[in-house]
Amino acid sequence: MLIRIVKLTFKPENIASFERIFEESKNGILAFEGCNMVELYQDIANSNIFFTYSFWDTEAHLNSYRDSDFFKGVWGNTKKLFADKPEAWSVHKIQSTNPS
Repeated sequence: MLIRIVKLTFKPENIASFERIFEESKNGILAFEGCNMVELYQDIANSNIFFTYSFWDTEAHLNSYRDSDFFKGVWGNTKKLFADKPEAWSVHKIQSTNPS
């Protein structure tokens, strides 16, 4: 499984617009083959920084989504709202920990 983490920094006045875009598009993202989860997180110390976490079966599934017209539309609307360049990482889990 591949985990995609994207850091997004928005102009404060654009936060509500981004939250609306995410809410309207999350089910469309989940509908893509190979997408198992998509979540949105907001930084506690800096409220204009968000992180998306999405879980994909393979990198090919992620790339298929990223090459789609759906992604291009969502990303086109989202990037207008940025205050800083987005950052993205594709990672995989090394080890799980279980609390005792």
